Amino acid sequence: MSLSENRRITDLGTLKAVAHPLRMRLYRALFVARTATASQLAEQVDEAVSLVSYHLRKLAEHGLIEEAPGQSTDGRERWWRTSSQGITVRDEDFRDAPEKAAVGIAFSRLVADQRADLHLRFIEERLAWPEEWRSAAISAEWMPRLTAAELAALDGELEAVLRKYDAKARAAEAAGDTEGREQVAVHLHAFPFRP
Repeated sequence: MSLSENRRITDLGTLKAVAHPLRMRLYRALFVARTATASQLAEQVDEAVSLVSYHLRKLAEHGLIEEAPGQSTDGRERWWRTSSQGITVRDEDFRDAPEKAAVGIAFSRLVADQRADLHLRFIEERLAWPEEWRSAAISAEWMPRLTAAELAALDGELEAVLRKYDAKARAAEAAGDTEGREQVAVHLHAFPFRP
């Protein structure tokens, strides 16, 4: 069974469920691992298995993750996977009430902090990576003057490019082509600002 496209979160309960720092870390770790047990994830996030199991169940209650079929060999451990290829949270779904807006902002801050931590970790550890990876890594900033419609169009084009590369990589991996592949984080931020 293939994973569905990105899941757009539109309800407050699901947003609250994923807007928890440990749950977001677990979701990311599970996304990268493709499938994992609570024990494996607990080791990655340095937390107790019982705590990780609890938070995995909360993510599952909201349909963000699901049991991975056919993974358990003895039936004692539950294997998990994400239920989609990612999640999307749009501002317009959470601005009609103060509580929704507050949770939306808290989620956005959490994601921004975790993305920044991931990038800073690469910066600190970059000398441990081979030269080809250090040279291929991207850190750029552009400041074009756009309209809101142009920014939305840019988002669509960038997403199409990223989906193309992701689909190509997934197909290659499924065919056994894993040599030289690493998990790559692509963080794009595009927003208006005034100097």
